[in-house]
Amino acid sequence: MDETATEGEMDGSGTTAVGTAGGGSSEVEMVTDGEEYYFDPIGLFVEPGATVAWVNVEGAHSSVAYAESVDRAETTRIPEDAEAWSSDILNEADATFEHTLETPGTYDYFCGPHKSLEMVGRLVVGEPGGPAEEGQPPDGELPDSRTVVDQGSVSYDEFSG
Repeated sequence: MDETATEGEMDGSGTTAVGTAGGGSSEVEMVTDGEEYYFDPIGLFVEPGATVAWVNVEGAHSSVAYAESVDRAETTRIPEDAEAWSSDILNEADATFEHTLETPGTYDYFCGPHKSLEMVGRLVVGEPGGPAEEGQPPDGELPDSRTVVDQGSVSYDEFSG
């Protein structure tokens, strides 16, 4: 498992540079906007080996895989052989948490502090598959995995529209 958490500023380009063999890097913002709490994009497609960086835009957020082995997850919604993750709560703007995803399939995740407010997200690694394909998570709604693959990403605004 390859994961890191950092507090502070990024390089100013709006992206986090992460070197991974074959997978590249992608970014998901963690947002507080008035009374809304969300990940953006809410659905993201990446290739196996990609590193996803969750970036705190505003508020206090975390990224936690739906895996029964992780605190606060009552169900498993990641592929069977995949490694689960659970970040610390990120309190500072531009603080990041990174996790590399090797196992193909669909991964659902949530924000620990805002799970009850339906702050959930979906990653599709390579192709859809696994327990997340059996329906919606218990704490919110997510875009269909095939839509995520076809579009590459589904923004929160587009999905919640």
